Amino acid sequence: MRLRTFLITTLILATAASVVATPAQAWSARPQKTTFATSASSGTVSAESLMTTDRLIVKYRDGSTNVMSPRSRNAVTVAGNRQGVQVSAFRRMHNGSQVMQISRRMNRDELSTLIQSMRSGDSSIEYVEPDRILQPMYLPNDALYPQQWSLSDATGGISAQGAWDKAAGTGVVIAVIDTGVRPHADLAANLLAGYDFIVNLTTAADGGGRDADATDPGDFAPAGACGTGSAARNSSWHGTHVSGLAAAAGGNGIGVTGVAFGARILPLRALGRCGGYTSDIADAIVWAAGGTVTGLPQNPNPAKVINLSLGGNGACDITSQNAVNAARARGASVIVAAGNSNAAATGNSPANCSGVITVASIGKAGGKASYSNFGSNVTVAAPGGDSGAGMVSTLNAGTSTPGADSYASYMGTSMATPVVSGVAALMLSVNPALTPDQIASLLQSTARAFPVPCDGCGAGIVNANAAVTAALAAKGTTPPAPTPTPTPTPAPTPAPTVTQVKEAEPNNTLAAAQRISVLPSTVSGSLTTATDTDYYEFAVAPGKTVIVTLTAGAASGFGIGIYMSTGQQLLMIPGVTGRQQKVALTNKGTVASALRVRVLRSTGNTGNYSLAIAY
Repeated sequence: MRLRTFLITTLILATAASVVATPAQAWSARPQKTTFATSASSGTVSAESLMTTDRLIVKYRDGSTNVMSPRSRNAVTVAGNRQGVQVSAFRRMHNGSQVMQISRRMNRDELSTLIQSMRSGDSSIEYVEPDRILQPMYLPNDALYPQQWSLSDATGGISAQGAWDKAAGTGVVIAVIDTGVRPHADLAANLLAGYDFIVNLTTAADGGGRDADATDPGDFAPAGACGTGSAARNSSWHGTHVSGLAAAAGGNGIGVTGVAFGARILPLRALGRCGGYTSDIADAIVWAAGGTVTGLPQNPNPAKVINLSLGGNGACDITSQNAVNAARARGASVIVAAGNSNAAATGNSPANCSGVITVASIGKAGGKASYSNFGSNVTVAAPGGDSGAGMVSTLNAGTSTPGADSYASYMGTSMATPVVSGVAALMLSVNPALTPDQIASLLQSTARAFPVPCDGCGAGIVNANAAVTAALAAKGTTPPAPTPTPTPTPAPTPAPTVTQVKEAEPNNTLAAAQRISVLPSTVSGSLTTATDTDYYEFAVAPGKTVIVTLTAGAASGFGIGIYMSTGQQLLMIPGVTGRQQKVALTNKGTVASALRVRVLRSTGNTGNYSLAIAY
């Protein structure tokens, strides 16, 4: 079968900026565009990135029911028996996906066989993927003399002092999805009440599951606790260090100053002993931005900046991508560490997910840190420390359980990421209307050149002063440019005739997709129940781009999915009440190819919708 390649661009609320992806290839980074790979790459991470897991994430086509059908339960049992394991329902996620617990950890090959067996035995499965265990992205080193060179150093710094003349981050919430946080004296004034998303009691190591206490009890682990042969670990207090870099209190006469010292930190605990599960992290991303997660109260302090100083190897999974999409749809920027393996960041997730701002690390000399990942999906670089100069921030002195407040220097892309999150908060504090794509674009366009070569490090070193100035300019606070001399307006090109199409049931499966034979067309359809779903099929000519626009009622939140003719899902954007969805699809192949678009209800009311498909 000939492989047909598509570029996909999602446009939220018809904004001009875009997100681009290419299935089966690495995406290339361009201004206002971020990148991810849909197939596994060969990049490596630390030995503790855990190629094994004891959980699966299963999305059924009818995701509204809380009870698995007898057929689905039987398929799960049979698949597990073939592999000599027991597979049982564990919990449901924010989008209705079912987290399955496996009776033991399985390696990549075993998981692949188990997944294939489940899919072949149950046609109601939309997708199933490992619930990967991700790790905090840090490389701690020996303590260094406290100095925050990253804020003002002429070579490797971010020019924060100039930015502080205009902004402090006041009024902006930064969600730090990490190991939780300690109530450090240099952080306490800026801490909001967060949430603990860890379900597994062993991982949580705090005596409870999910609750409203995001305090970090320590993530120490005895030898062998994180897998056969794993080394003993002291507690990292990683989330406390990351939070301090982003928004430690400023001007209080003690300790350090965060990049956005006037912002508030929303600590969300998703990493514990031995790391954290993708399913918990995805729920935290959605909740951080103000989305709904079953069984949890609504977030009273939605974040516009979400910091993910964590990751693991492999392609961006559907679960993570959908969570990022949901956060972006609510206006939140998702800022992610590129990874610390000195390898291609395209092989590290969620750094390779679409729509995220991926951050590489530089040292004090302004060049790529020796450990930092790099590649086409890196958006910008920021100080993360390297040999001889780390990043000093808030910490705790306890080696296992909590001790006294302390400060220490760490190095890693985990440290570079909250620097960029802090700059994004400064930008939003002077221009709250900035969209995630605008923030990414301004960070890139204002970044300063690397003083030494830094291949694959993005657009440059993030420049806080220039970025805040650009954010102010985007708000219209700078004098307008002179009016250009008018030029003759060419006669408008006649608009093509749009064919009006009515939905024809049954069209609620991929196989029964309603054929749209003429473009441009506008389909008038409706979702009559909470579980109703509609599919449409159309062809895209080689080299052409098609725009698919889904519009529903103000009280309806209708999502959109894109599939190849083989059934492979290319994209899934959950619906947000009252939001219009737009997707641009470019056929990069040499022959026409068929695609299918799915319309589904994610939230809100049922009702009518309009689906426009046009070149």
